Amino acid sequence: MGIGKYVASDTFYIGGYAWAIYFYPDGKSSEDNASYVSLFIALASEGTDVRALFELTLMDQSGKERHKVHSHFGRALESGPYTLKYRGSMWGYKRFYKRTQLESSDFLKDDTLLIRCCVGVVKSHTEGPKTYTIALPPSNIGQHFGKLLESGKGTDVNFEVDGEIYASHKIVLAARSPVFRAQLFGPMKDQNTQCIKVEDMEAPVFKALIHFIYWDVLPDMEELFGLNSQWAATLMAQHLLAAADRYALERLRLLCEARLCEDVAINTVATTLALAEQHQCIQLKSVCLKFIALPENLKAVMQTDGFEYLKESCPPVITELLQYVAKNGEHSAIACTHGNDNLDGDMNGRRVKQRTH
Repeated sequence: MGIGKYVASDTFYIGGYAWAIYFYPDGKSSEDNASYVSLFIALASEGTDVRALFELTLMDQSGKERHKVHSHFGRALESGPYTLKYRGSMWGYKRFYKRTQLESSDFLKDDTLLIRCCVGVVKSHTEGPKTYTIALPPSNIGQHFGKLLESGKGTDVNFEVDGEIYASHKIVLAARSPVFRAQLFGPMKDQNTQCIKVEDMEAPVFKALIHFIYWDVLPDMEELFGLNSQWAATLMAQHLLAAADRYALERLRLLCEARLCEDVAINTVATTLALAEQHQCIQLKSVCLKFIALPENLKAVMQTDGFEYLKESCPPVITELLQYVAKNGEHSAIACTHGNDNLDGDMNGRRVKQRTH
């Protein structure tokens, strides 16, 4: 092509500015006598004192990934960025690569070079000392919506659950749950929104669900329902997790999963495991499997009604449980082997304890 002649890339945009790559096959400067190829990146849009970091990479096309990298990244911001004064300003290398070496290298394939360019535009932001101190209160939007629910003002939809009626606001339910949004405003919405009947859910569970939708926190089970036992609270959390999954309330589902992870117990762990399997609660499932597989827990859990339900409803989980039990058995066997180092062998190679007289 000749010294000073170039091939330019398409213009690309980063940080609010346009950029382009310029490649000089015979070099940019006549003083090098076409011995080197030159490679530059240029500011292709209007700008003044644009500070940027650059990285130019000549890609190895042989698959060996021996790329040639020239980078500004990794330098301190105080000294690293290069300043481009105006449109057409360039950064790069006049002697990027020796031409004869490039022609016989793995960088060239089918008379084509592949060059990757990274640009990081540095934008300054100066912040002076604050001359004020304002204490910001935490968000209380949940309390406002909760009080709205308690007041009963403006309700425009009723739900019947096990004979109990719960009044709510369509717009609040739709904003919180995509399922309620489809039910109340979608093309397949219920025609009778004055009173929608909810099947397959107990009234206290639905009440707790509505409480969360407005308050954005789990209800106090004892205060709301008079449940003062750990077993009853766990049972409510199980039902509430299923309800959260049904109405696509992901935050509520995770809150219930965390609560159930904390409250794993002999008499409820099997039903909790079945629930975790049915609603894809991976961490809860793992916690339950590990708990049941412990030698001191396994027999007691297998005697519960929940374990019978687990076998009937989730047979594949039993296989996973056996794998956990087997792992525990291996660990126990190893511990026993280390604990019996003082054993002697008899004539048949069996291990027998030393007798003391």
